[in-house]
Amino acid sequence: MKLIQLKDNAMDYNKKIEKFIKDNPLDEKFIDRIPSPRFRYRGDEILNEALAAILAGKNLLFVGDKSTGKNVLAENLPYIFKRPLWNVSFHVNVDSSILIGDDTLHSGNVVFKEGPISIASKVGGFVVLDEINMAKNEAMSVLHSVLDYRRTIDVPGYDLIKINPATRFIATMNYGYEGTRDLNEALLSRFVIIKMPTIESKDLKELIKNEYENINDRYLDDISNFFYDLKLKAKSNEISEYAPDLRGIFDAIDLVICGVELGRALNLTITNKIFDLYEEDLIRDLIKSRFGKSLYYKDIFNI
Repeated sequence: MKLIQLKDNAMDYNKKIEKFIKDNPLDEKFIDRIPSPRFRYRGDEILNEALAAILAGKNLLFVGDKSTGKNVLAENLPYIFKRPLWNVSFHVNVDSSILIGDDTLHSGNVVFKEGPISIASKVGGFVVLDEINMAKNEAMSVLHSVLDYRRTIDVPGYDLIKINPATRFIATMNYGYEGTRDLNEALLSRFVIIKMPTIESKDLKELIKNEYENINDRYLDDISNFFYDLKLKAKSNEISEYAPDLRGIFDAIDLVICGVELGRALNLTITNKIFDLYEEDLIRDLIKSRFGKSLYYKDIFNI
């Protein structure tokens, strides 16, 4: 899959990326950690900004609503730069020992078992810090250290870890979710911040078409428009902001391929994730009004 489609010839990203890969050889035992994304990120301007930041040696923070492609782009970048990827999802139990590592027993001896940030920092990996604004204070202190301009990690009782020049940290965050917090200025200053826009209709259709080549154009339009129906309802606070779920759209199409009727599939992958009865009814009504009759694989795909 070709991930880079440049319209602006002012900078030849492809040559710079090739040089980055050549200048930062990777130990073969980490090759399996280079991701193989299912989807290509759609949005040339945002992609080019992210590429420029990586090439400039910066860390990235992607900010935006659900289904704006934050994690898709975060997975595309290590694929493009041929770097191993480590994912860290923040929650209340993530502390310094999970991020950096901790003492453990091995063959009767106390040894230091490295965490994902320590390993990635040594080998030049990319680390995705998912939902960074859910990190608790102890985890935040670690992030301040690893993102500092000195690019070192000081593990008490062990050697100082120097962060490999190829290592990059890519954080993601949503606004207003339960359990989130505002990031302080000191941490924000360590990132290049990209605000992720909602995927445009033409890009969404192209994304679906690339994944399901035989889909009928009429139902490609209907499925795409259903996603924006959900976005509109969420924006007007009629349904939860969780409802417009692109993963749910693709999961529903996968279920249709396996024989499930489309409306039922959408209920399974989107409606049933909402636990407010009023919102559930609204989404079910949207499905009925958008698609009308029962639709199966033979109706939706050109076979």
